[in-house]
Amino acid sequence: MKNVSFLVCLAALLISSGCGHHEKTEEEQKYLVTTPIRQDTLIHKSYVCQIRSIQHIELRALEKGYLEHINVDEGQHVKKGQLLFRILPVVYQAEAQKAQAELNFVEIEYQTTKRLADSNIVSKSELALAKAKLDKAAAELQMAKAHLGFTEITASFDGFVGLFRARSGSLLDEGDLLSTLSDNSKMWVYFNVPEAEYLFYMQSKANNPRAQEVDLQMANGQIFDQKGIIETIEADFNNETGTIAFRATFNNPQGILRHGETGNILMPVPLKNAMLIPQKATFEVLDKKYVYVVDKDNVVKSRRITIDTELPDLYVVKDGLKDNERILLEGLRTVKENDKIKYEFEKPEDVIHNLGLHAE
Repeated sequence: MKNVSFLVCLAALLISSGCGHHEKTEEEQKYLVTTPIRQDTLIHKSYVCQIRSIQHIELRALEKGYLEHINVDEGQHVKKGQLLFRILPVVYQAEAQKAQAELNFVEIEYQTTKRLADSNIVSKSELALAKAKLDKAAAELQMAKAHLGFTEITASFDGFVGLFRARSGSLLDEGDLLSTLSDNSKMWVYFNVPEAEYLFYMQSKANNPRAQEVDLQMANGQIFDQKGIIETIEADFNNETGTIAFRATFNNPQGILRHGETGNILMPVPLKNAMLIPQKATFEVLDKKYVYVVDKDNVVKSRRITIDTELPDLYVVKDGLKDNERILLEGLRTVKENDKIKYEFEKPEDVIHNLGLHAE
């Protein structure tokens, strides 16, 4: 009897344990599903860009000679009119002094001739010839002074000095590059836009003046703290690339941006009545996106979809889904094609809210 009682208890325990395991399995087989949602939203198209100073010039030697002195340092901010480079001016000083002496001599001749002409001792033609010699000497002095002035290279505007291409003591030929000067108070940012997106921009611009505002994503991934304005579009399309060049202007009060930098322009593009689904509801096979659709019999079927664009944690679906179709939100790795499942439905609004995102 004791053995029979033990066996009965053991059987009851096994049955009880089996029931508990069965209930747990039923709970694990419940999946979460939702549907796509239609909302107006805002995406940002990204374009690789080149950043240029609003003024960027080369500083070159205007005369031949030795570079006598460099008055600034590389990367230094300078003011308009500030002396940057001086070329050894000994020869030009001598020429200027010679021209000045010649002018003094000719002026004495002219004054003497004028007094004689006033006394009718010499003709008026001789006076005119003396005056012509005086004018020629004055012009030669101005030319010598101009050459002497060419030995001093000054800043033509406020800006930053670039790398030096010559050092003190270097022998320079006329036209040799010394450095560059960049005005970084404003920056011109160039980027190329495909034809279809150009047309969309032009249509949006007519209805929304703010369509001209763009953001700049810098090389470190951060967004520049100033908004840019699209001010210029090139006249012609590039037939080889099918793009047209845009230029946006950014204020650069802190001088963070420098000539030659790169980044990405983020152009806002509003989407009307876009179909949104969570990214986590998709899976990938051979670089193609799929979702599991739950049919009216609660059977899962894989469905290929086409993605229009990507948002943080969301996809904008271009094709492959209908508005009221139920898609598997979680447990994609635990189901197989044609599995029949039990599920709980979550409203798409709540799904997006739980993702911490709000479509605009």
